[in-house]
Amino acid sequence: MKNTTCALVAALLCTASTLPFIAHAETLAETPEASDAPKEVIVVGQKNTPITVVPRGLSVSLGHDQFDAINAVNVEDLMKYAPNFYVRKRFVGDDNAVVALRGANTVQSARTLVLVDGYVVSNFLGNRYDYAPKWNVVGPAEVRQFDIVYGPYSARYGGNSMGGVVSITTEAPKKNDMYGSVQAFTMPFKEYGFDESLSGYSVEGGLNYKAKESGWSARASFRHFENTGQSMTYNLLTKSSASGTYTPVTGAYVDDRLATPVFGTASPVDVVQDQARLRVGYAWDNGWKADALIMLWQTAQDLNDPRSWLVDASGNTVLPTTAGTKVRFNGVNYTAKGVTYSTMDRTESLMGLRLSGNWQGWDITGNLSHYDIGKWDNRTSLDMVNTAGQQTLYDHPGWWTFDGTLEQAFGRHALAFGVSANQYETSATTWNTKQWRTAANPSLASQVFGKTAIAGVFAEDEIDLGRAVLTLGARFDDWRAFDGGTTTGTITRAYAKRHDTAFSPKASLQGDIGAYNLQLSLGTATRFPTVGELFQGKINAGQTEIDPTSFDPNLKPEISHDISLIARRRFDRITLTASLFDQSIDDAVYSYQGLLEDGTVVNRYQNIERMNQSGVELIFESHDLLLEGLTVESSVSWMDARTETNTSAPTAEGVQFPRIPKWRSNGNLRYAFTPKLKASLGWRYGSRPNSDLFGLVRGDAYGFQTEYFFLDTRISYDLTKATQISLGIDNLNNDQAYVSHPMPQRSFMLEIKYRN
Repeated sequence: MKNTTCALVAALLCTASTLPFIAHAETLAETPEASDAPKEVIVVGQKNTPITVVPRGLSVSLGHDQFDAINAVNVEDLMKYAPNFYVRKRFVGDDNAVVALRGANTVQSARTLVLVDGYVVSNFLGNRYDYAPKWNVVGPAEVRQFDIVYGPYSARYGGNSMGGVVSITTEAPKKNDMYGSVQAFTMPFKEYGFDESLSGYSVEGGLNYKAKESGWSARASFRHFENTGQSMTYNLLTKSSASGTYTPVTGAYVDDRLATPVFGTASPVDVVQDQARLRVGYAWDNGWKADALIMLWQTAQDLNDPRSWLVDASGNTVLPTTAGTKVRFNGVNYTAKGVTYSTMDRTESLMGLRLSGNWQGWDITGNLSHYDIGKWDNRTSLDMVNTAGQQTLYDHPGWWTFDGTLEQAFGRHALAFGVSANQYETSATTWNTKQWRTAANPSLASQVFGKTAIAGVFAEDEIDLGRAVLTLGARFDDWRAFDGGTTTGTITRAYAKRHDTAFSPKASLQGDIGAYNLQLSLGTATRFPTVGELFQGKINAGQTEIDPTSFDPNLKPEISHDISLIARRRFDRITLTASLFDQSIDDAVYSYQGLLEDGTVVNRYQNIERMNQSGVELIFESHDLLLEGLTVESSVSWMDARTETNTSAPTAEGVQFPRIPKWRSNGNLRYAFTPKLKASLGWRYGSRPNSDLFGLVRGDAYGFQTEYFFLDTRISYDLTKATQISLGIDNLNNDQAYVSHPMPQRSFMLEIKYRN
């Protein structure tokens, strides 16, 4: 019933914001742009600023008109209403916020390329839920626009653009001024043994400098953030037939949606983050510009309040142990285990240099950047009773990236050439410790290490055909994996160096047929395995061996073949866009759960011979239609993503691919009551996907990928020309949804912003 109701409401929100307007629009005269501008770039969203990425395939640009209607605590929130788009954000301050656009699901983080002012912030050290982009390189208050391109249709971007490209552009200093914002947020959270309000706040600010007599400019900014997020993990009792004494207990929660009762939970997540940024630029009189960025980011994350809700006959709390505490609940014998303490301390930095200008008629741009995780210390207990645990120390994982382009127009041809290079490396050592908090008396448990590097070149020619534009391009990439290995005890296993190449042609044709703007794009992309997929084996607390299925040094690259067709028609105050796409992926890399013969659950990285996804996206935009001051931006999308060939697990063939919903609908209605008073209503909907590769795991509770439907509201008022106050509510309808972990419930935010 819930699925049907939420889908119906989301569809009604989208269609109600489109169909009456469409009927009305048929009586309106078409704008001259529809027939007089055949070469206009097809971009959904704001039109005030040129898009910063090549708009081949569905392209979306978001600016302050959209941002002012969003309750944005973290920078990735600014994209939450983009078409067929989802960010796996489990709580406010979650640094595992993976992008999922179209059929790149929430554990395939390496399929999206994310840039900030041209610098790569994608974490291609792995391809999993915990390798999200480094969003906190910037704060929400300093973003000028978000640009998103769906699919790999430009040769300028490497194979990690298989899903798409996200480009964040910050405000450039234009004068001497300052800005700042203060946010307070709270979430009443109630589930199982929780019934409490979790709160946090953030303070962000910056100073801009623009010299009048020279080309110097600078921006210095900071952000301090604190929050307590809900527990990410619940613990279920495990049925037991072992002999021994079982303690009668009460306090567990029986949930008919789950196989066994819930008895405990990991701690709520206490997060403290501090960021500092300095951007310095210089512009010469001849048009050349240089820009440097330095960013520091420190995170402390503590889970020091785990809960066991089990109570014995004397009223004492029963604590689970590593081996399992034997308990008897409702007449059934169980063991209780798996609840732990943990802390994480991490310091990261980004240094980047950008140079651009014109030489001999060629527009030249070069970006060089280095991302370094200088300190990363994870500590965890084995259980709630004993002091023993594990510590994992990382030895400066990070990456170097370089991109350079040359562009010039020759008559009807606009040529572009470029080179790129990157190197990603990681090294992590896990120690068994006698005291988990102090990491006392460490003994080596395991070590993993490895590097990957890619060097690429591209060429593109944009040809003006008069009433159409044809773009032809190709990319060549050279990939290496090296210095990879694992150590367990005294045994070190080194893996052979690997080398591979890829050639990726692209083509796009855009023009008009009558009143319609059309774009047809084709492309291929090769996404090489990350250092994490190849070498970063996993060892869980209490184990002595690296799980051999948690990585695979012999993984093949995944290769996609893509096609996109976009049709747009513009009326006086309405723009309608339809997008059809198909992507076929050979040797798709996926980590899925499986069962060994002894019943042990493993996570296995493996190539799937072929998977395919296809779909359609319908997007509606209107401004001042029927009601002056009303803006509507809404979308609905349908996708069919399936495993086509998987010889290692043939029962997965023909099954909907995990974590990809068939339906998504995102949208936002904004209304200006007066120039100072504005309000908005947003929604996000996704139908229930499969939770596993075989379509056997489906549910609407903790541990599953569930349907979600969130209604968000915001009202803002300009106190002065420079100061604004706003109140927002996310998940107004308090939908309890899960992305395996529980997602945020109804949340409130109060914000004051200042910019002079």
